[in-house]
Amino acid sequence: MRLLNKDISTDALLARLKARVGEGRSDNEDPAEPVQLAGPEARVDPLAFHLSGLEEHADATRPLPRHTHRAGLGRLVLVAKWGFRKTCQVFVNEILGRQRLFNGHVRDAYGLLSADLLRLQEEVEALKGARKPRTPH
Repeated sequence: MRLLNKDISTDALLARLKARVGEGRSDNEDPAEPVQLAGPEARVDPLAFHLSGLEEHADATRPLPRHTHRAGLGRLVLVAKWGFRKTCQVFVNEILGRQRLFNGHVRDAYGLLSADLLRLQEEVEALKGARKPRTPH
């Protein structure tokens, strides 16, 4: 990917973000503490949350799971949705192709902005650490 005449490795960027989010923990490991159902919810890293959401929903041509809220005709509605997807998916892919490309660019731009934000936060922390507190005379 090229942005402002700079080569940017999206794989390296995503690896850096995943390392930041997972803090070295693999996806297969169980968390150290069990999930608490009572009490306050765990803090969610907004950068990781939004990036994973963008990755999950970037392809507008991928259908959502079929479901219906109808009790009696529900099975018929699900069969109709299945039939529509089988016969019209080619047209849906054609119509939403540009949206899929745009969503990929949005995801990549968010990743770049997140990486810049992380870098700037590190610089601010380094500057705070380098600044010596003044002692009153």
